[in-house]
Amino acid sequence: MNENDLRVIKTKKALHQALLALLKTTSLESISISALCREADVNRGTFYLHYKDVGALFDEHLQELLRDLEDSYYEPYRHVSHLVTSHLDPSTIRIFHHVKKYQPFYEIVFQSQSPLSYYYSLLDKIKSLMQLSSSVYPLGGIDLSLLVAYQANAIMGLLIQWNEDGFAHSPETMNEQLTYLLKMLSSDLPSE
Repeated sequence: MNENDLRVIKTKKALHQALLALLKTTSLESISISALCREADVNRGTFYLHYKDVGALFDEHLQELLRDLEDSYYEPYRHVSHLVTSHLDPSTIRIFHHVKKYQPFYEIVFQSQSPLSYYYSLLDKIKSLMQLSSSVYPLGGIDLSLLVAYQANAIMGLLIQWNEDGFAHSPETMNEQLTYLLKMLSSDLPSE
């Protein structure tokens, strides 16, 4: 089966959207293939051409999202040879654009009744990205794992607040706010 076939792309997109629609009111474990197919307007045979179960569909969606998150995270690094937070250009930050692109998923993740595993999947990904990108910078007496935990949770806190505010701010405004906060933090760290 050709993954670039427009019919395959359209079918998978419908299944992903149906999954997100159902996750708003139903736990992943409670979503049946029948309900998913009804929501996506595809038959069961079509579903089984692409996935073995609902969990495989969710995993595919999550992996796609995490790849996009990684690309978004590294975008500022693509514009400079050495990232210095005091010179960070807000227009190079793509994290908030990523969240806006996947807003239905993030709305589910940040619901109080959602499984914490969704939240921790994202937190762990952000921490691993930060760990890799921060390990090349001098930290003085700061423990890298504590700094990464602090910064990753700060990013997640901003995302949670943005969700609670109904995504009222634009991604560009969030970029500016994050840049301001990072510059405040970097003024307290040892010189680079």
